[in-house]
This record gives sequence, C-alpha cells and structure tokens, in this order.
Amino acid sequence: MYKNGLLFAVMMGLVAVMVTVSGCASFQPCHKEQVQRMAWITGLKPDKVARYKELHANCWPGVLEKIKASHIRNYSIYLKEIDGKPFLFSYLEYTGSDFDGDMRKMAADPETQRWWKETDPCQAPLPDAAAKGKIWEDLTEVFHAK
Repeated sequence: MYKNGLLFAVMMGLVAVMVTVSGCASFQPCHKEQVQRMAWITGLKPDKVARYKELHANCWPGVLEKIKASHIRNYSIYLKEIDGKPFLFSYLEYTGSDFDGDMRKMAADPETQRWWKETDPCQAPLPDAAAKGKIWEDLTEVFHAK
C-alpha cells in the first residue's frame, strides 16, 4: 500500500508541475493558439464609397463562411478620408498555420471570386501595391499592447 500511495503522490506532483509549467488550469488538452495580426491599406474611389459601404453592410454569407474557414477572425475594414481622398484600412487576426495556403484556397473559391468582382472596382490601389499587382498594401506592426 505504501508503494502505491507513494507512486500516486509522485505522479500527482508531476501532474501539478506539468500544469504549472504549461499554464493549463485543467486536465483538458491545452492548446495555445498562435495569432498573427495583419493589416493593409488601399485607396477607395470617391464615387464608389457608397457602393463599397452597401456591399459590406450586406456581406454574402458564403464569403463570411470562407473567411472563417480560412482561420481569420476579428476581420475589420475601416474608412478614413485624408486630404479629401478616401482610404481603407483592414485588420485581421489569423489563427491558422499556412496563411499563403489558406489565401490560395480563398482565392479559388467561386463565391469569393464573385465578391471580389464587386469590391475590386471600388478600390484604388496605392502606387506601391499597384507596382506589385496588388490592391492592398501590407502594413508593418510597430506596436501591440498585450
């Protein structure tokens, strides 16, 4: 009985150490999600502001499902006028492990392609993005408060 009791105590001690080290507060699997924050900027054609807002006020369910399936959460697009010109700022959090692969799958989705045929003509790429054949220009994070 003493040997089994001692073995049990040692095992419980090891479990306590593992829980403390891993940061898990329960015996359920501990998964710490990796989150990549990403942001972009592009211009918006002044005569297309209303159309762009209308589209996004009624975003298609299939597009929203594809965004979620692509491991994207907290996706937001903001509008700001600067010197009389409208600009869009987008932000998202990516929780997957293969962003480029997920974006290729999204780009291959027929409903997403139809959506982009509606939204792309509204946008006015900045010169850096246009030179790369892109609509949205990548932004670099310079600060994040946790």
